[in-house]
Amino acid sequence: MEAEEKPMRRRNRQQLSNAMEHMRFAVTYDPKSTISASTDQPLVDTLTLSEQDAYGVPASLQPVRNPRERREDSSNHLKRTDPFQFGSRYLQEGDDIFAFNAWDHVETDGAYAEFAELQYARQREAPVSDFNRNRFNADPAKWWNQFYGSNSANFFKNRKWLQQEFPILKEVTKAGAGKQVLLEVGAGAGNTAFPILRENENEELRVHACDFSQKAVEVMRKSEHYNEKIMRADVWDVAGTGGNALPPGLEPGSVDVVLMIFIFSALAPDQWAQAVRNILSVLKPGGQVLFRDYGRGDLSQIRFKRERWMQENFYVRGDGTRVYFFDKDELEQIWTGGLSRPSIDLPKDTATQTEKEGCPKADATADNLRADGGPSFDVENIGVDRRMLVNRQRRLKMYRVWLQAVFRRPIQEQNSTEA
Repeated sequence: MEAEEKPMRRRNRQQLSNAMEHMRFAVTYDPKSTISASTDQPLVDTLTLSEQDAYGVPASLQPVRNPRERREDSSNHLKRTDPFQFGSRYLQEGDDIFAFNAWDHVETDGAYAEFAELQYARQREAPVSDFNRNRFNADPAKWWNQFYGSNSANFFKNRKWLQQEFPILKEVTKAGAGKQVLLEVGAGAGNTAFPILRENENEELRVHACDFSQKAVEVMRKSEHYNEKIMRADVWDVAGTGGNALPPGLEPGSVDVVLMIFIFSALAPDQWAQAVRNILSVLKPGGQVLFRDYGRGDLSQIRFKRERWMQENFYVRGDGTRVYFFDKDELEQIWTGGLSRPSIDLPKDTATQTEKEGCPKADATADNLRADGGPSFDVENIGVDRRMLVNRQRRLKMYRVWLQAVFRRPIQEQNSTEA
């Protein structure tokens, strides 16, 4: 009997990995689609050990449901693809949670918030040791190399949804769009770059796919989809300084679009300012940053156990890779320059070092810098995607939170005129 269950377990795990980024088993198990509400005590206090031990998040914690409309709107359950609308499948009173694979705009209630805060408190009480904190921060590339060495190109699903959420990707890839340069930061195994290339009809498009991990770059270069005529894969640390502040092969102000999908969260908070400064430098005036990453309260944050907490909202995973969970206002302030964070200082002899290495110097002009020297972007759009993913076969619920944004480098000529 036990041998028969193993193939089924493997299939279920594969289903979960396809639906989640960087996390497996971070789910809740609901043996029934309804629960009893006949108790006046806080929901968290009445949970059984078996529920908590199952996957860490109690199955009895339920999502907030919207009131049912007087007239049933058949379009409520249709899949929508409007940018930054994050779907239109709203969970209403009386709906069967397990009728669909996902529900959009799902909020959690006070009981879930109470449980989350309890988890955060436990995480803080048992942080990463000083020894391990130094070990994980000293050489982050080492852990990403190990990650891609183990998972190769099979861990992430291809991100076909990108052109739906970011229409500019359709514009730069259509026939006759002219010379366009797209930079992907944190390209991984090419799960974003390769789908874009498959849809590309623009003969003048050039894609630079950069990643922190040498192993990830090797995976991309060995792919059957890798075409050196239109794509270049390189190792690059987005928070690099001096001669490493810009990606290989790119000049200041040479990129039209920058893709940053689940990469900014891998940086330590003291690297944010330098990373934003480098992106500002490589973009053309008016160029855009397409951004998506983990949001505060995502299930993967709540699921962290002992010795994973590095600092507030910043964790190390079991594989040694790091992850930060952002708040919407915090993220906006980071990119517009309103958040005071320690940054990595540029070497005093930056110009000399750059010239020696034969690399272009980062050129974040004064028009786009705050008074304190930090970079500043305009926010075109920013939103929170709250979604409940569902494994219908096993009756599993996964509460996910992602942040999505479009940032734009200000046009220097306008700033100069105003000055």
